[in-house]
Amino acid sequence: MKKYKIIVPVLLLAIIILLKLTSGSNEQLKNNNLLAIDNTSSSSISLKNKVKIDITELGTMNASWYGPRFHGRLTANGEIYDQMAYTAAHKSLPFGTLLRLTNEKNNKSVIVRINDRGPYIPGRQIDLSKMVAMELGTYNKGVVKLKIEQIEVSGLDTPLIDG
Repeated sequence: MKKYKIIVPVLLLAIIILLKLTSGSNEQLKNNNLLAIDNTSSSSISLKNKVKIDITELGTMNASWYGPRFHGRLTANGEIYDQMAYTAAHKSLPFGTLLRLTNEKNNKSVIVRINDRGPYIPGRQIDLSKMVAMELGTYNKGVVKLKIEQIEVSGLDTPLIDG
């Protein structure tokens, strides 16, 4: 069984850059020649022309959450499901895919990693861990619509997700 861990400094860097992008305050990074942004249909960020972060909008998806009944069991990618981790299940996105999920009703966002398959209930496209649902304020809401963006990081000497 593979154990996956996210390299915290790189993920924090990605989060900081995403927050800078959404707040529109990336001028200092651009002026210091640390950031380049390509304004096409997806956002593209480069740091010192080495690390590149692409953000692609995938639209909205109906989301639900799953937790207690599956906690401690194997996920589809072979790791143990932790309902308090920042993970999600999707029917077809590759394992390890990073997504930024945004609840547009309260503007809360989180970054998750796809590690399981599902949901298997018609009309739902993504299942969140219990922790993600709590962070987004959707824990008591049932099925909600979330804005979904895919994050792709390239140009790292060390993988973002270590297998």
